[in-house]
Amino acid sequence: MDKTLLPADSYIVFNKSVITDIDIKILNMLYLPLVGSLPIMLYNTLLNDLDKLDVLSNELDHAHLIANLHVSLKEIEDARNTLEGIGLLKTFYKEDTVSKYIYELYSPVSAHEFFSHPIFNVVLYNNVGKKEYDRLTEYFKLPKVNRDGYTEITHDFSSVFKSVPSTSSEMYADNIRKYNRLKLNINSAFDMNFLIGSLPSNIDKKIFSKDIQELIISLAYLYDIDTTKMQNIVISCINEKGNINKEELRKVTRNHYQFDHSGLLPTVISNTQPLYLRKPIGDNSKIAKMIYTFETTSPKDFLASKHKNGEPVARDLRLLEDLLLDYKLKPGVVNVLIDFVLNTNDNKLTRNYVETIAGEWARKNVETVEEAMEIAKKAYKRPKKDKKIIPKEVPSWLNQDISADIATDEEQEEMEEMLKEYR
Repeated sequence: MDKTLLPADSYIVFNKSVITDIDIKILNMLYLPLVGSLPIMLYNTLLNDLDKLDVLSNELDHAHLIANLHVSLKEIEDARNTLEGIGLLKTFYKEDTVSKYIYELYSPVSAHEFFSHPIFNVVLYNNVGKKEYDRLTEYFKLPKVNRDGYTEITHDFSSVFKSVPSTSSEMYADNIRKYNRLKLNINSAFDMNFLIGSLPSNIDKKIFSKDIQELIISLAYLYDIDTTKMQNIVISCINEKGNINKEELRKVTRNHYQFDHSGLLPTVISNTQPLYLRKPIGDNSKIAKMIYTFETTSPKDFLASKHKNGEPVARDLRLLEDLLLDYKLKPGVVNVLIDFVLNTNDNKLTRNYVETIAGEWARKNVETVEEAMEIAKKAYKRPKKDKKIIPKEVPSWLNQDISADIATDEEQEEMEEMLKEYR
């Protein structure tokens, strides 16, 4: 249910879990590279809205969030959707004179669960790179303690406590605070019943526990594998005891994907510019607004904004995949390339033209949006052999200096209007 969010709409925050200092570290160190800074800032703001017991907030309006986060309602809504999708928030809506919302906060998964997760772990590695990934895993590792020469003398419960007849009334713990974590809700068309039902008769169907089924669906979604291929992978991972080896299943599925994609791993949760390659937030210039849009929009969504029906054709989506996987361009750089080509090539994504530019940018190791915009500007200003392809109108960034001055209020409004087509 999509509702237009207004500044006057009210909300309350309800903490459904117990959120500790280590949870905050996990959010800032592990979740942030997946989803970007704004969703985590929104989560922390909602957390700070709670009362002294960290349970329930007063009724607030969304103008409060705008004032605290210094972003638009659309950006707040997108950040909220991200928190919902990644399992940190549930949202409830009530229509009234002023629309009302309840935001339920949930704990992040533990560091162990994060690094064991079939999606989170892979996307983190792909977003931050091996060096940073190794640093993060090292940070959350337990230190090794030398127990040589020690004997465990721990007492068990029954040796310390004696059983006595119960004299107290029955206790109900349903509403007592506890750790609550949401599982990822993957809306997948993957047909698990078909996979299980079409397996050879000698395979015991009882091995497909709830955990195994969730893992298979997650892996199929992450690596974009259909039911038939996944069935073959599953069969190859059944060990001599007739059980499915989870680690082997992860490994074989990952190898299958990497074989088809030149050794790369997929990014599906936040296919936007990696955080470490983004321009720091705070610059209020017109160009900075454009850079922010390129950095925080996935190539698929950016291309969709260029289509009247909002849905790119399959051929163009394959081209985007090739730019990301074969040419190894970053998502923000791909967005700049898309915008440049559409505006200098009669609104057409001609594969040869796109790949020629992509090859040049890949050879020059263009990684940031600013680098891509600068190199595109230089290409645009070069004399054209065929004057027929010179467009009548081009994006304003092609004619502006990256270090433009801070925009006036009037220019800010004009910039907001210009950016609407990219949202």
